Amino acid sequence: MFLFWLRVAAVLYGLASVLVFAAVFGDRPAWRRITLPVAFAAWFTNLVSTVERLVLAHRWMPVGMHEVQSMLALLVATVFLLVALRYRTLSFGIFALPLSFLLVVVPALGAEKYHFSSPVIRSDWLFVHIAALLAAYAALIFSLLASLLYLTQERRLKSKRSPGFLNWLPPLDTMDQIAQKTLVLGFHCMTIGLFAGSIIAQESVGPAYFADPKIWLSFVMWGLYVVMLFIRRSAGLRGRRAAYISSAVFVVMLCVWAANLLSSVHRFSAP
Repeated sequence: MFLFWLRVAAVLYGLASVLVFAAVFGDRPAWRRITLPVAFAAWFTNLVSTVERLVLAHRWMPVGMHEVQSMLALLVATVFLLVALRYRTLSFGIFALPLSFLLVVVPALGAEKYHFSSPVIRSDWLFVHIAALLAAYAALIFSLLASLLYLTQERRLKSKRSPGFLNWLPPLDTMDQIAQKTLVLGFHCMTIGLFAGSIIAQESVGPAYFADPKIWLSFVMWGLYVVMLFIRRSAGLRGRRAAYISSAVFVVMLCVWAANLLSSVHRFSAP
């Protein structure tokens, strides 16, 4: 039964992750009101699963990678809920809730080393992983291009030079919106790609996937991506500073790409 509750917790953590990003970055009060109850429900089902598992095993400490992941997710969610209730802020949820989701999603599959039911399903996950990350790179390249064009257009306008060959460029506000929207799109694609890659690698190498320092670097870079988005959104950055943020995110993604090329996890055989 503990596995059922852990699966419910994984679904709720995933839902809470979607809600908290919409609440924080989208500034939607309706979503903000339901984020905390969903997060609490995920925490509670995670707690029930953890306690039930330990009671059945007649011990009070987690043993094995899956039990440690489940317990760590519970502790991360606990700290987030305490901070949210004490300081009335959901901002830390953009880090805590996706992390809790990633920690419990593989243990919720059941086996220590999950195997796909068919090669077709595995191929589908591999397709999602590759397509999502390629889409993330494409979106970030477009965001960087829009940012560079913004800086070029801004400099031309300040110098009051004639449009010349740049008269085809859209207004500054339009380019700023393009850079922002593609930046957010790249983040969503990167998140989906990392999630799908985690599932595939768990089948290939098991929990040792999380012991690969290059994989940890990918998730650290994902966290930095979130920080940059949060800074841009909360500080209301526009123009030159926002363009620098887009450029920094692109450099971050290049680091992720380089790290994954060197990672032994990415050498598992394709179906």
